Amino acid sequence: MTNVTFVYKNEDIVGFTLSGHSTASDSDLEGKIVCSAVSSAAYLAANALIEIVKADITADVSDAKMTIMLNKTTDKTDLILKSFELHITELCKQYPKRIRITTEV
Repeated sequence: MTNVTFVYKNEDIVGFTLSGHSTASDSDLEGKIVCSAVSSAAYLAANALIEIVKADITADVSDAKMTIMLNKTTDKTDLILKSFELHITELCKQYPKRIRITTEV
């Protein structure tokens, strides 16, 4: 199962953590597709924050884990992270046994 935690400060998303894998085994094709979709969306959000918006962030990426935390929020960072949250929420609706979403305040 892939776990996605969105971190909030007041009404703003200030970061997220992804951990785990959506695959049950090496032959689990659906799990590989879900894992790829989640990873692609996370890298899109991270790259948009870093390369396009030039956001002040702290990032930590390792095998099966990614943490992105904003050091400062802006309207642009809020738009990117809310879009990422929407995308992950829709994926979770399609694959509820593969993705778990939690929030942290």
